[in-house]
Amino acid sequence: MDMSYTFSQLLDIIKVLRSDNGCPWDREQTHDSIKNDTLEEVYELIDAINNKDDENIIEELGDLLLHVVFHSQIGADEGRFTNEDVLESIITKMIRRHPHVFATEVANNSDEVLKQWDEIKKVEKNHKTHTQVLRSVPKAMPALMRASKVGKKASKVGFDFENKKQLIDKLQEELDETKKALKTGDLVHLQEEIGDLLFQIVNISRFFEINPENALTNATEKFINRFEGIEKLTLVDGLNLSDLTLEQMDGYWNIVKQHNV
Repeated sequence: MDMSYTFSQLLDIIKVLRSDNGCPWDREQTHDSIKNDTLEEVYELIDAINNKDDENIIEELGDLLLHVVFHSQIGADEGRFTNEDVLESIITKMIRRHPHVFATEVANNSDEVLKQWDEIKKVEKNHKTHTQVLRSVPKAMPALMRASKVGKKASKVGFDFENKKQLIDKLQEELDETKKALKTGDLVHLQEEIGDLLFQIVNISRFFEINPENALTNATEKFINRFEGIEKLTLVDGLNLSDLTLEQMDGYWNIVKQHNV
C-alpha cells in the first residue's frame, strides 16, 4: 500500500465523505455540530505535547488537520468559502505580518517582532481604540486564558501594576470584598466578587510570567494525588473513605501532605 499520501488526497477524501454517496454522518455535520469536537482535538494535542509523546503528537496533529479541512469543506458545500480561501488567507497573513522577512521592515529581536505584529493586526482589524483590542479577545477562550490575555493587552498601554506590593494590596482588597459577600449570602454579589478575586490572581500570574492555566492544572493534579493518598491510607486502616468524618479525612490529608505528595 502506497503510504506517500498528499494533502490533496485528504481534501478528496473529505469531499467524498460529504458527497451524496458518502457517509450519512459526515453529510449531516455543520460548523456548530463539530465545533466542540474541534476544541477537544486541540486539548488532546496539547496533552500529547505536554507528555512529549511524538507518536501521539503526530496523530493529534492529523486529527486537528482533519477538522480544519472538514470545516473548510462545510464552507464549500454551503457556498460560503473554500479550502483555497482558507489557504490564501493564512499565507497572505503570514507574509503581511512578517514584513521584516518578506519586505523591507527591520526587526532585530522577538520583542520588536511582537510589537510590529500587534500594530499590523490592529490595522487589519480596524481597531481605533484600545478597548476594541481588549474586546477582540475571543469570549470562547478558557476564562483564565482570556483574562490573562486581556490583562496583557491592557498592560501594553501602561495600565498595569508597578510592583509586588500593589499586587498583594489589590489581592487583599478583593479577598476582603469576597469575605463580605460571603457574609451577606447574596449569591449574585458573591459571584461578582469571586470573579474579581480570580481576575486578580490571574494578574499576579501574568505579572510573574506564570501561566495560570498550567498553575491550576498542576494544583488540580496535586489535589488528585493527595486524595489518592488519603484513600490508600484509609484502605490500609480497613476503613471506608465515605464513612469518615471531615475531621478524620483532614487528618489523613495532613499525613499525606507531610510526605510532600
